[in-house]
Amino acid sequence: MTQTTTIRVSKGTHAHVTRLARERHETIDDTVRAALRALRQDSMAVDMARDLDSEESEWLDADAG
Repeated sequence: MTQTTTIRVSKGTHAHVTRLARERHETIDDTVRAALRALRQDSMAVDMARDLDSEESEWLDADAG
């Protein structure tokens, strides 16, 4: 069995996560894991959507040969 720990969340957050897990037919652990992955992906998307700075543009425009 995977080792576990306890995290403290509000009763409202617990109810929300429990409801989502039930709707998704998965464990609370799986629901939280999916939420964390989505947050990481969202953070990466925000970073990738920003304009390049001048150094990054220079590097991309550099002659490779």
